[in-house]
Amino acid sequence: MENKVQIAELVIRLFAGILFFFQGYDKIFNIKISGVVDTFLEDAEHLHIHKPMVTLFTYLTSFIELISGMFLMLGLFTNYTLMALGFDLVLVCFAFSLVRPMWDMQYVFPRLVLVIVLLFLPAEYNKFGLDHFLNIK
Repeated sequence: MENKVQIAELVIRLFAGILFFFQGYDKIFNIKISGVVDTFLEDAEHLHIHKPMVTLFTYLTSFIELISGMFLMLGLFTNYTLMALGFDLVLVCFAFSLVRPMWDMQYVFPRLVLVIVLLFLPAEYNKFGLDHFLNIK
């Protein structure tokens, strides 16, 4: 039974890591930060949120997603990574809710569930990550 839970932790962690990594990668390297900012800028300015603030949050969330996704896949600094991703999801939820109170959560909610599940799993189940091999608590 314990082996199944360890494998389940690995699959969930890898799945979440891939989702977050490529979301951050896409925002930084494909769409570019300026493209993401431009997407939200018109709605944000109607709410008196100016470009520097939108740009700051875009950089912050994009790099959290990229780096945290990579760390999740590696199983490195897992607890801190999950907390950073939780913070990221709260920022994203807040930003989307300001722009459009009834927004579609189809992309955010599954990520939230994965992060919460991983936060609830005891660290001992991470037997296939660098935290285990480097003895990082």
